[in-house]
Formats: sequence, C-alpha cells, structure tokens
Amino acid sequence: MNDPQSTVMIVDDQPANLEILRSMLSSNGYRVHSFPNGASALRLAKRKPPDLILLDITMPEKDGYQVAKELKANDETKEIPVLFISARTGTEDKLRAFSAGGQDYVTKPFQVDEVLARVATHLSLRRLQRETTAYATRLEGMVAEKVEEISASQIATIRALAHLAESRDDDTGKHVERTRTYCSVLARELWSSGATSEITGEDWIETIFQSAALHDIGKVGISDLILRKPGQLTAEEFEIMKTHVSIGAQTLDDVVREYPNNAFLRMGLDIVRTHHERWDGAGYTQGLSGTEIPLSGRIMSVADVYDALRCQRPYKPSFPHERCVEIITSGSGTQFDPMVVEAFLAVAACMHDISMRETCPSSKPIRGCRSGEQRT
Repeated sequence: MNDPQSTVMIVDDQPANLEILRSMLSSNGYRVHSFPNGASALRLAKRKPPDLILLDITMPEKDGYQVAKELKANDETKEIPVLFISARTGTEDKLRAFSAGGQDYVTKPFQVDEVLARVATHLSLRRLQRETTAYATRLEGMVAEKVEEISASQIATIRALAHLAESRDDDTGKHVERTRTYCSVLARELWSSGATSEITGEDWIETIFQSAALHDIGKVGISDLILRKPGQLTAEEFEIMKTHVSIGAQTLDDVVREYPNNAFLRMGLDIVRTHHERWDGAGYTQGLSGTEIPLSGRIMSVADVYDALRCQRPYKPSFPHERCVEIITSGSGTQFDPMVVEAFLAVAACMHDISMRETCPSSKPIRGCRSGEQRT
C-alpha cells in the first residue's frame, strides 16, 4: 500500500517524460515534484528533502551522475534513495550510476508497473531504515526501566556463547548481520501485507531480528576440516555438519529452561532447531513440514539460503541476485513456505540492496555459476 505522505522528486529534461511520470505517480497517491534540470532539483532537495528521487542521466549542465554525487555528498540529502531512469542500457552506464550512489536503475522505455513497484520497494526500505533509527532512539530512553530484563538476556546469551566457546571459537563475519536484517525485512513485509496473524507487531519483528543472530551458534562445534572444506562433503561429513543444529539447540535449551519467559531466547531456540527444516518435510533434523515449522524458522530458512547463494564460500562462487531469486522461487512449496517466498519476492530489491551493502568478502556475482552447490 502506498504511503500518501511520500514525496517523489522527478528530474528529467524531457517534458513528455516528466508528465508521464508525474501523472503516473500522482494517480497512485504520491506527492510529486518535477524538475527539468539537476540544479533546480538540488536546491529544493537540500531545503525540503523528498523521500525518493527518479533521476535521468543525460541532461544539460549537470548530468544525472553529477546530481547523484552532490546528493550523496550532502548530509541533508545523502540518505534519499536515488533511482536512475535512463535510455542508456550499457553495463558501464549502470555501474557508473551505482557508483554515483544510485540504489536502482530503470531503462527507458519503462513499464509503468515496474516503475511503481520499484518506487514502492525503495520507499518501503527507506521507511524501514527510518523506523529502525527511531526505534533505536526510543530504546535509549527505555534503558533505565529495562535494565533488569536486558541484563537477563545478556547473561543468558553470554552463558550460551561461553558454553560454545569451550568447543571452538568462531568468527561469523557479516553473515549474521545480513541474515538478521533479511529476517526483519521479511517479517515486516508479512506483517504489513496481513499475510499472517502470527506476527503481532514491532516487538515480534525486533525479536526475530535479535534472535536470528543465534541460528548457527552450533557451528562452533564443527571442525574446520568440514566447515571450510573446498569441495563437496561426503555423506559422513554431511551428517556431522547436521549436528550443528543439535549442538546449538541443546545449549540454548538449557538456558531457556532457566529463563522460560525470555522471548528472545525462546525464538532463538525455535530458529536454531528448525531453520534447516523444509516445507515438504524433507529437511533436518526433526522432519517437520508445513506449519509444524515455527514461522521464525521458515523465515530464517529463506534468509539463510539467500545469503549462502549470494556469498562466495570455500566450495562455491557467489551467485547473481537474479539467479538467487530464481532458486528461491523454484523452492516455493517444497523447500520453502510459499507465503514467505511471496514476501521475499515483494522485497527482493531490498534484499539485494542489503546484500550489496553488507557484502561478503570476494562476493562479486559470477556469471554462469551452477546452482546445486548451496550449503548453509
């Protein structure tokens, strides 16, 4: 659903394009400011920053690249999402647009539905970023009254991690940060769309964001010889790999018994136990299927596989975002909950943006990669 308060700025030196885009966006509930050149657009953007900018490249005086760079260099405008919309279709043009600070690129002649979908997606991500910042600010004011509750969570988590550290120390890198962010984006989409009543609001979304970080804690008990093996695992090695679920679950289960009312830990335990289950019942370790799998586990499954596909691993190269979307889509109804896949498709552009901002080491997309090598 479009936010009637969202303001979109259009910058294009062609009057016909301005009129088409202005009419299209206005009829869909957006407030629109249109400009035929970059200089005037920049002046207003600095005084009254819009929520999103559609920016042409080929313009007199200041081209789109220059305008984008000036926007990103200014503290008042650097967070505004910039969607380039241009007749240039070359890879070099697109790369230059992203280097200048663009979040997306639409080619002319454009499809109305595509532009509206991308605008809605980036506005949703922008709204999510603002809400996250606002939530963090509110949390600062709640610290005093929440000290006891937060301390209990910290103690429980420290105990779990300390127990695991006895078997092996582990450096999880950015995978944890990306997957927890993916989970929160998917949960928010499911909540906003009304797809499920299980997500009760901001507290649930915050809980999965925090709890998702625990999903692979059991891997600290798996040997490097298996975790970092550059080739395919043998059947015996894969059975050992699977035990990271039971290692993590057993550790958290002990802590949850001591803190049974801690939502963060209870959801973390659900995620650890079930994020390798499959919708069709062919996963591990319990062979759960359908809604027997907690929603948090079903969300984590999609987030974890997407990140594994996007990232280079010792045994596989990185996959392009488009191929990852194809693989996730093909798993709907078998590996993944169709409802969660539908939410994933609705926020796919957001997922891509997160994967690029929190990218894995050496994770450049490689064309022609095979899809059968994923392992999470």
